[in-house]
Amino acid sequence: MKLTSFFIAVALVITITATQSFASGNYHVEHKSAVVLAMFGTTVEPALQGLLKIQKQIRQQFPGTEVKIAFTSNIIRKKWQRRAEDPEYIKAHPEIPKAVLHVKTPLATIADLQNDGYDNIVIQPTHVSMGEEFLDLHTYVKALMEMGTFKKPKYKPFQKVALGRPAMGTYGTKFPYTDDIAALAKAMAPDAELAGRENAGIVYMGHGNAFFPGNGGAYLEFAAKMREVYPGVVTTIGTVEGYPGIDHVMEDLRLRGVKKVVLKPFMVVAGDHSLNDMASDEEDSWKTILTKNGFDVIPVTQGLGDNPDFARIFVDHAVDAAKEAGIELK
Repeated sequence: MKLTSFFIAVALVITITATQSFASGNYHVEHKSAVVLAMFGTTVEPALQGLLKIQKQIRQQFPGTEVKIAFTSNIIRKKWQRRAEDPEYIKAHPEIPKAVLHVKTPLATIADLQNDGYDNIVIQPTHVSMGEEFLDLHTYVKALMEMGTFKKPKYKPFQKVALGRPAMGTYGTKFPYTDDIAALAKAMAPDAELAGRENAGIVYMGHGNAFFPGNGGAYLEFAAKMREVYPGVVTTIGTVEGYPGIDHVMEDLRLRGVKKVVLKPFMVVAGDHSLNDMASDEEDSWKTILTKNGFDVIPVTQGLGDNPDFARIFVDHAVDAAKEAGIELK
């Protein structure tokens, strides 16, 4: 009787061991997808709403997908980190989400997601143009996709990582940047309507980059598309840094006979540049410069992110990036 029990016990051990070995040999990976919104960021509290509205639209489009925000600006992140450690600031600003107070870099955000089991990542920049920050993100994606493991490919930290396009598009033939500029111009209909009611032109102030060629041409092409789509409104654009500058804007306005303008930031948020460089009463602000040169100025301190049609552009670009990479967003 005891011998029979012994053989039964041995048989059970062998069966369990074989089952465990079989399961280990057929290791199953559950792929999980997430979206990381890579934003320049802002330290101006009211301007945050423009960024959060973009995140809200992405979440509405994909209610079953994790959507995280990340700030690319080191200076802005550090300021939020200091605020997060200040009890008085937290008490005075209960409206600030913890995701902003403890915001991280895109890479750190992706690392957190990977640690939580997400291996399909769509990085969607909320930048206006294909500048240096977008190219940095492009480098990150390439590096993340090249990560492997010594043992087996299925243990790679990421299955797929995709990068969406900025608002004005990027290089390539699959998604022509001219289509993106046309979509952006269409989304600016409220600005054209405001200028039409005021019998004014539009002056957009972009950020620009004094060391990065090519952005100026994209801005000028956008302004030309605006004049084509809204022929009753003269649209011009300049940048805080690089070409074209405020002098080029005024020359363009004079050539086109415009004396009254709606002045708006061509940036996702109405942050420090909008409040100080554009609309302040300081001597070197665009409002002051335009006024001193005989133009009637209507400043509008509202970022592009407050426009739901503009925010929708990033949703569409995230959809394109996910589809092209074969990533399912639910």
